[in-house]
Amino acid sequence: MTYCIGMRPKAGLVIISDTRTNAGIDNISTYNKLHILADDADRLIICASAGSLSVTQAMLSMLAEGLDPQSEDTSIRTVATMPTMFRVAQLVGEALANARRDIARTLHGTGINAEVSLLLGGRVGEGPLMLYLVYSEGNFIECQPDSPFAQIGELKYGKPILDRALQWDSTLNEAVKVGLLSFDSTMRSNLSVGLPFDLIVVPADRSEPIIRRRIMENDAYFTQLSADWGRLINESLQQITDPPFMTLD
Repeated sequence: MTYCIGMRPKAGLVIISDTRTNAGIDNISTYNKLHILADDADRLIICASAGSLSVTQAMLSMLAEGLDPQSEDTSIRTVATMPTMFRVAQLVGEALANARRDIARTLHGTGINAEVSLLLGGRVGEGPLMLYLVYSEGNFIECQPDSPFAQIGELKYGKPILDRALQWDSTLNEAVKVGLLSFDSTMRSNLSVGLPFDLIVVPADRSEPIIRRRIMENDAYFTQLSADWGRLINESLQQITDPPFMTLD
C-alpha cells in the first residue's frame, strides 16, 4: 500500500508521496512513486502513483516512447507535444488503461491486483497549474477550488485534517504543513505507509523557486512537526468542555 496527496490551493501545487512498497510483512522496500514526466522551460508535468508497480512501470515506458498516432497525418503522441494539461491527462489516462489491460491479461486467474491510480499535476506553456486524479480505467477528474486536494492509496486516515484545514486560500507553507500532518496521521494508523517521503512544491507565481525534497527518517522538521502536533492535540483536548452527562446530580 502507499499514500500520495496532491494539493492545489490558489498559491500553487504541492504533491507528496511515500516510498514504501509492501508485499507482505517480511518484504517491505522503497520505491520512487513521484515521477517527473516533463521538466523544461515550456512545461512541468508530475505524476504520483499508487497500485501495481508493474502497471506503473509499463505506463511510464509507454509515455516515454510515445503513443501511436491517431491518424496517418499525425505523429507519435508524447507528453512533450500535448498543447494543454487536459490533453496531457487524456494521454496519461490512455497509457494507463493500455498498460493495465495488457498486464491484466497475463495476471488472469492469479488473483494479483493490476489496479493503479495516479495524481497528475503541472502546467503547460502559459496555462495555469492543474491537478487531476486519474483512475485505472483512464478516466480522470480535475481538482476544484471547493475541495483543493486529491488522494490515492491509503487515504482514509489522513483525510480528516485535509477536510478541516486545507482551503483554496491556504498558503503553500500551510499546505505543506497540512500535507505532512496527513502523512503523520496515516503512518500512526497504518504500517504500510512510511518514510522517506518525496515532496515537490510548485508556486503559482513563476518567479518563485520550485521546491524538491526527500524527507528522510531523521528529518528534523518532520520530527518536530509530529511532536508539536501530538502535544497541541493533547493541550486542546484539555480546553474542550467535558460532556455534561458524565456528571451525576
